[in-house]
Amino acid sequence: MGEDSEPGTLPEAEPATGCDGSAAIIPAAEPAPVQADTPPEAPPPIGLPPVEDVRDLDWNAIREAVAPAAVRARMRATVEAFETLLDSEAPAGLLFDSDRTAPDEQVIKVAAIDPARPLWIIGDLHGDLLALEASVALIDRRAAEEGSEPPAIILLGDLFDDEGLGLELLLRVFELILERPGRICVVVGNHDEALSFDGSRFASSVSPSDFADFLNANRAHEWIERAGKLAVRFFAQGPHALFLPDGLLVAHAGFPLVDLHARLEETGDWNDPACLSDFTWTRAHPTARKKMPNRHTRGSTFGHEDFAAFCALSARMGRPVTHMVRGHDHVEDRYAVYPAYAAHPLLTIVALSRRLPRESFGPYARVPTLARYVPGGLPQVHRLHIPAEVVNAVFPQPTPEAAPAAGAGEGSCEA
Repeated sequence: MGEDSEPGTLPEAEPATGCDGSAAIIPAAEPAPVQADTPPEAPPPIGLPPVEDVRDLDWNAIREAVAPAAVRARMRATVEAFETLLDSEAPAGLLFDSDRTAPDEQVIKVAAIDPARPLWIIGDLHGDLLALEASVALIDRRAAEEGSEPPAIILLGDLFDDEGLGLELLLRVFELILERPGRICVVVGNHDEALSFDGSRFASSVSPSDFADFLNANRAHEWIERAGKLAVRFFAQGPHALFLPDGLLVAHAGFPLVDLHARLEETGDWNDPACLSDFTWTRAHPTARKKMPNRHTRGSTFGHEDFAAFCALSARMGRPVTHMVRGHDHVEDRYAVYPAYAAHPLLTIVALSRRLPRESFGPYARVPTLARYVPGGLPQVHRLHIPAEVVNAVFPQPTPEAAPAAGAGEGSCEA
């Protein structure tokens, strides 16, 4: 299968509790006697805050900000500055680096979230420079309107592949990290982790892998090659998961599956390569209760009881998890909450303004999403209604003759 899973999307994602996110209160005349064997009452579900539709950004200014030639013109300066950053003895200057207990820790327990600093989460981009610039424009506008501290941003990974502007997107992320030290965190996605360099050629263990092909085709260009090498170095040390203090788990894909639980509880080693792989590669099934881990593929699937089992495990290990935000699955509406996961809610978000070549159905221009952190609840989804003519100006829609056949380019189930 490709990166898409079944949508499982609520039409307008109504809150699972009251309109303000709180549980409804129903007065009772006299409490009924409680039997000794009555199970404890389950906690109220964590609802999705009202989805916000954003239509009034300056789309012409955002279109002008998507300037691939300008990004490439700055490439040497960007690459040199980012090489200096990675070569320094200090950590890479990312958000949550101060919460690492060791420089090579890749599953981070975050001690606190600054309530004065808005925290935003951007899903898969796959070279979508338009969606990134629109997301940053909204984030910065909100901070200016609210007079808040400069906002922080978590990117959920998968910066390249699937055509688009992979090099330019990668360079813009490097620029954002340099421009906003300590305010950007990039969680490793499976396409990011899959990229490698053996000293002579780039390769990728995922399909599609057109970014590695692009890098190899441009090996004679010193700064493109150095940008590719930087990407490999950067993602080799990047975080695969964040445990936030309110119980929110942030990862590209999933969590360690049940066959790893006993070993994980015994060793306490969250950086076990098998655990890192599950955070980065596993897929959510919208309705299944349980799925047997399939270790013949990194893209094994989990169900809602599997997530509940992980939440229980993480609580025993001192990292309580009650809900999750992730990317990875390219849902039709670019966000999804699955009703089957009501006890431990799960939000999938994707920041893609276009239909990818391996997506067979739906309109070409899409509504990318990002989400704003809400303490104690699911992040609030914001939908960016980029005009279709802007999407087509940046990413011209392929003609029917040039478009791949349905399913073409999906590659392996580890896409």
